[in-house]
Amino acid sequence: MNLTISGHHLEVTPALRTYVKTKLDRITRHFDQVVDVKVLLTVEKLKEKQRRQRAECNIHVKGNDMFAESSHADLYAAVDELVDKLDRLVVRHKDRLQDHHHEAPKRLM
Repeated sequence: MNLTISGHHLEVTPALRTYVKTKLDRITRHFDQVVDVKVLLTVEKLKEKQRRQRAECNIHVKGNDMFAESSHADLYAAVDELVDKLDRLVVRHKDRLQDHHHEAPKRLM
């Protein structure tokens, strides 16, 4: 899995980088065919009192590309919401890939 974490109007600290990596381990635990993950962390400077922290993520898995974004006043909370959304997307994609058809039972004679 290729992981790219970048910041916009923000310096990505080692603590923030390890936090994002540990949260994204949950996604790889549910679906192991993740090829590429790109995380973008931004700080929108609307007003000094209303700083908006945003986290976006693009995931490339075998057969699909997924995108999710989340914004919150706290960047760590935004990352938590982002990983929850991505986890739902990945589990849903995995469920679609599985074959849910059952074979007909054989007749007993």
